Amino acid sequence: MTFEFKPWPRTPRLFRGVTITEKIDGTNCAVIVDEEGNVGAQSRNRIVTPAADNYGFAAWVEANAEPLADFLGVGYHYGEWWGQGIQRKYGMDRKVFSLFNVGRYEGIEELSSGLLRTVPIVSSGPFSDSVPSAMDILRDSGSLASPGFMNPEGIVVYHEDARQVFKVTFGGDLGKWEQVAS
Repeated sequence: MTFEFKPWPRTPRLFRGVTITEKIDGTNCAVIVDEEGNVGAQSRNRIVTPAADNYGFAAWVEANAEPLADFLGVGYHYGEWWGQGIQRKYGMDRKVFSLFNVGRYEGIEELSSGLLRTVPIVSSGPFSDSVPSAMDILRDSGSLASPGFMNPEGIVVYHEDARQVFKVTFGGDLGKWEQVAS
């Protein structure tokens, strides 16, 4: 019998760099751009179209397909569709798409003339007191994504060494769907 060697995976170091962004309470979506320049949309669970939409996201993607393809390029571009009529609403009179990967999309708001945003960075640096500090900033100042809105949802911590994201919300450790079930 021949066995295949499978090493234990590399264990990331905890006290390395993190980037902490505001967790926006909207609906998770993605803009899809294929190799031929076709542009589509998806929600967390399915492909969406203007006929079977997710809070108007697919209609927005269709209306902005050409500039989205130009600014984003080929791939799946994940973010939060939020604002007017979605979850917390943030006191907004419109909806906004904010991309998650702030490092990849740095400068996209200026480049796209405001069509696209990234989620706001609350802090970055070594992992240590960064999570409580970031939560304090949002608790004291309110949303950075929608200034003046004093009920932010929480934060997302991107751990650079682990290449993994973690979320921390003001409502506790149970997600909103777990809270409904309990």
